[in-house]
Amino acid sequence: MSIVYLILGLVLILAGASLLTDGASALARRWGVSDLVVGLTVVAFGTSAPELVISLLSAVRGNAELAIGNVVGSNIFNVLVIIGITALVRPIKVERSILTSDIPLVLVSALALLAMGSGPWLGDGSASRILSRADGIVLLLFFAIFMRYTFARAKEGAEAPSGGGDAPQSAPMPMWKACLWVALGLAGLIFGGNLFVDRASGIARSLGVSDAIIGLTIVAAGTSLPELATSVVSAIKGKPGMAVGNVIGSNIFNIFLVLGASATVRPLSFGTIGEVDLLVLTGACFLFWLTGAVFRKRTFTRPEGAILTASYIAYTIYLIASA
Repeated sequence: MSIVYLILGLVLILAGASLLTDGASALARRWGVSDLVVGLTVVAFGTSAPELVISLLSAVRGNAELAIGNVVGSNIFNVLVIIGITALVRPIKVERSILTSDIPLVLVSALALLAMGSGPWLGDGSASRILSRADGIVLLLFFAIFMRYTFARAKEGAEAPSGGGDAPQSAPMPMWKACLWVALGLAGLIFGGNLFVDRASGIARSLGVSDAIIGLTIVAAGTSLPELATSVVSAIKGKPGMAVGNVIGSNIFNIFLVLGASATVRPLSFGTIGEVDLLVLTGACFLFWLTGAVFRKRTFTRPEGAILTASYIAYTIYLIASA
């Protein structure tokens, strides 16, 4: 029954994320912002909502390793698997601004978490590695700066309409329906997240697996499924800005908002989530920038997608071997 409830919780999370994203995107479209900005904000928030719910609930319940592992694992999955698989499905050509402004912000978020989780030299001299309330507030301030920057870009984008709309525009979703979708989506995320955290933790303990490993793998992959579906579909539909913007926005939301809010609610111990995991996250973000900026003129090609996906497989094998 635990496995049945785990699957039910995941279904509710995915359905809630889908409804929330559809409703919020419909509201954003009414304001006339670009695909990239929608990907960086509305879609990123919708697809990051499972991580937010699960990490907050884990923090409140004292499962710090699950809260941090969920975010670290999700961000690694987002960069290596989602960009990797999306590029394998269809090479992604991106705007110059994505490589000069947006992906570097993803790297900054990973470096900030690495600095906060790399030992006692930033803290009070104790050997414990804790994401404190002060750290959480700093991360939330970074998030506020990111949102200010993105909204400034949205205003600029509203001046010149995006040229990526070849397909005829469908009728806009009525306002009442968009609001209903947002409300139902949030309800599904909260209830599903509660169920998922309960069962994932129970199964982990019954198998003798640590919360850190479960958070870095099963929970991370499960909560990243909305990002994977959104990015692949966006790439297939010829919306590369939304496909990449979704991953960039989600990674920034996960560290600055999700961990920032979770640590502010309750300080989080890194526990067995070590510097190797944080270094893998930082390395994945650097590889994300490198593959797009250096090898092929602002394009994530299929061979590069294969390299990213293979890197995730290697990391997963390392986790299993070291468990």
